Amino acid sequence: MQELLDAVAAVGADLDLPAMLRRIIAAAAELADARYGALGVLDESGTELAEFITVGLSDDEISAIGHLPKGHGILGLLIVDKEPLRLPDLTRHPDSYGFPSHHPHMTSFLGVPLRVRDEVFGNLYLADKRSGDEFTAQDELLVVGLSVAAGVAIENARLHARVQEAAIVEDRERIARDLHDTVIQRLFATGLSLQGAIRRAEVPEVAERIEAAVEDLDLTVKHIRTAIFGLESSRGRSVNGTRAEVMSLCREAAGALGFEPRVTFDGPIDAEVQGALAVDLLSAVREALSNVARHADASRVDLHLRVHGAALDLSVVDDGVGPPEGFDGGGYGLRNLRDRAERHGGSFLVHPAVPTGTRAEWRVPLA
Repeated sequence: MQELLDAVAAVGADLDLPAMLRRIIAAAAELADARYGALGVLDESGTELAEFITVGLSDDEISAIGHLPKGHGILGLLIVDKEPLRLPDLTRHPDSYGFPSHHPHMTSFLGVPLRVRDEVFGNLYLADKRSGDEFTAQDELLVVGLSVAAGVAIENARLHARVQEAAIVEDRERIARDLHDTVIQRLFATGLSLQGAIRRAEVPEVAERIEAAVEDLDLTVKHIRTAIFGLESSRGRSVNGTRAEVMSLCREAAGALGFEPRVTFDGPIDAEVQGALAVDLLSAVREALSNVARHADASRVDLHLRVHGAALDLSVVDDGVGPPEGFDGGGYGLRNLRDRAERHGGSFLVHPAVPTGTRAEWRVPLA
């Protein structure tokens, strides 16, 4: 009983779920004096193992075994029956699959479901009792007792993670609010002050530098607004506007590109870009980013989406190898982009970027 209490205390000493799971299986193996132990975490369907954490095996042994089990054979019995299982020799059970090559031989077996409230979270698997030929009824009782405490500890760790996530969301909201209410307003005030200074500048070069600074401030405001939108759309709320869809496509493209595109928005995008136009715009974004990933060998992509006056402009600029010599408009993908623009009375152009790379421009009028 003292060993059980010590094991429960050890399991509850950590709020980090991955570390806690390893503590649970280590405590179970120590309680039952098992040479090998594992904890299989069920997937969302509850029919297979999504994770498999082991103790008693070296890294080299785990690597030699290869693929971790998914929950077939003896391991699958606990998934189906959800009741403790104790066997003197698991190799003699009719549902035994046998061991894969390089897997250490195991004989005695004890399996116990791990429940979190009314949900089966996973299963504890123990093999090869050191101090006897098989696991005893007392071993089973101790491990079942540990599994009950472990279920409470796992639920506690999940609640702790949710609290941390809520705190992160609150921080994001505060940062977005501060950016909008303080930083952007100060940048606007600075820009207006500089614009007033342009008229008083007596030296043309000074006036040009001030004007360039005002343009940089305007671009900075656009980047901050994009950052604010990213913070808001990551709260977990349902944000289904065109901006959110564009951001989602850029995150998806990061896998193929090796980095995430830099995005800026300008104008009332969500209000003006809807329906069939939004569908074609998103297809244009997807195809343009796909072309960069396939052909450009780029290290940076800037995507700018702008609604101004009666037009919608999309530009995708990379710093890659640029269009090939004798470029005639591209293949099917680029023709498809051109067709999608023309069906809205717009246009699509591709030309070299400065100093290197490619600039793709997709523009359509707004009704």
